[in-house]
Amino acid sequence: MDARKYLPSRSKDSHKGNFGHVLIVGGDYGMAGACRLAGEAALRSGAGLVSVATRSEHAYAMAGACPELMCHGIVKAMDLDNLLTRATVVAIGSGLGQGVWGRTLFNHVLKTDLPLVVDADALNLLALKHHRRSNWILTPHPGEAGRLLDCSAQEIQQDRPAAIQKLQAQYHGVIVLKGAGGNPAMATAGMGDVLTGVIAALVAQKLSLEDAATLGVWVHTTAGEKAAQGFERGLIARDLMLGIRELLNPKPHP
Repeated sequence: MDARKYLPSRSKDSHKGNFGHVLIVGGDYGMAGACRLAGEAALRSGAGLVSVATRSEHAYAMAGACPELMCHGIVKAMDLDNLLTRATVVAIGSGLGQGVWGRTLFNHVLKTDLPLVVDADALNLLALKHHRRSNWILTPHPGEAGRLLDCSAQEIQQDRPAAIQKLQAQYHGVIVLKGAGGNPAMATAGMGDVLTGVIAALVAQKLSLEDAATLGVWVHTTAGEKAAQGFERGLIARDLMLGIRELLNPKPHP
């Protein structure tokens, strides 16, 4: 796949405002790394601006570890309002949790008209609501897909195309069903958060939801294969970052 099909060359007078503003919502206690990974992946995928809305206790440390991220401590759902007015796309779920804090933020984000990328615990919360909309991308693994369809992960895996059709019929939007097999080195924590950030950044850069999902999955998979270098163990999610940048900036044809 050639990223140039989806992402045209940038003008020499471009500025960060031309390439969208991703808002990452997540990072409950003990899970701050998830939204940091999503945010860093969004930056490496070309988003002009990336904000992270997380627990106040995490915001300062995250900004110190990755100063390119704009990190905001969120106590209550209304704290999101100013961030939502500036965002181009919202990615919700990375480390969100299913407690009161996560549920409140999830319900508040559902009220926005912005395009959404929904992953992880946001999908588990969605399974309790059966909400539907056209302008979102859902990225479940088989377990989350099973909860969304009220069946087992094994049933999802037995007929993945049918599961995708059922998910799309019930929830609308674009469905990315993870876990189709492939590189076992990518079976490690944080990989899904990286995918969420990549896809959100592509939506921020004005790709259609379908194209953002298609290109995002390919970039994520290929970066993982490159970073693993043929090994089955020891790959971590951060290892994908520079590969993502390389794949989204292909060299011109000779």
